[in-house]
Amino acid sequence: MKKLPLPPVRRLVAQALEEDLAWGDITTDTLIEPSWRARGRIEAQAKGVLAGVEVAGLVFQTVDPDLEYVAALADGQRLDRGSLIATVAGAAASILKGERTALNFLQHLSGIATATASHVEVLAELETRLVDTRKTLPGLRLLQKYAVRVGGGHNHRMHLGDGVLIKDNHLALLRARGIGMSEAVARAKAQAPHTVRVEVEVQSLEELQEAIAAGADIVMLDNMGVEEMERACELAQGRCLLEASGGITFEKLRYVAGTGVDMVSLGRLTHSVQALDIHLELEPA
Repeated sequence: MKKLPLPPVRRLVAQALEEDLAWGDITTDTLIEPSWRARGRIEAQAKGVLAGVEVAGLVFQTVDPDLEYVAALADGQRLDRGSLIATVAGAAASILKGERTALNFLQHLSGIATATASHVEVLAELETRLVDTRKTLPGLRLLQKYAVRVGGGHNHRMHLGDGVLIKDNHLALLRARGIGMSEAVARAKAQAPHTVRVEVEVQSLEELQEAIAAGADIVMLDNMGVEEMERACELAQGRCLLEASGGITFEKLRYVAGTGVDMVSLGRLTHSVQALDIHLELEPA
């Protein structure tokens, strides 16, 4: 699992704090004396997989470099209800000002890691990979895709320059001008860097055969049924990688993977995941 690159994460943390603190913290500034000290315990309130513990630490250290943040667990570790994740000690006002932002990152990223891990467990003993999509919250893609990796999943494209994916709208525009799938794939392979793979989205077995004949490296099977995916795997015969996508529920995941597809992509890992319940208990020092 790759570590997070600090410069962009620091920028994300700064933006999140600006969102919350640009006009100050009226409650804390009014009621809490700057000299008061406190110690906070960050604990899990539900079972799951931890992600974002370092990001939470960056939040507190950005608010106040004198805060002492100590992680008790590392990203990727399993959480039980009551598990101690980290402690933070120092100026009580500083802890209060960073609390919500730190927990927002922890809860959201741990929710993604937890959901990903539960899906990965369904695929145990199968060779099918679970991958995410670009259906991420604006500005948070780096962290969300990191959380997917923490949960045992894999990343699809990080951005539009990270691979060629010829989708239905591309093909519709090209076909309107007399350019078919074969020519589209040929153009992509001729103009893209040689290290970049070309993927084509198809919605039928006929389009799959056309994509294979065109030389596509990966074919996305869009909203196909299980039986149709099984037939697709028979037709492909390993000549390209097959990605299943669209309408794949948690209950269907094992059946889809059992067809023999190489990967299953799920947008819900990032765009609509449930946050993991994590809280901070603060005590006077």
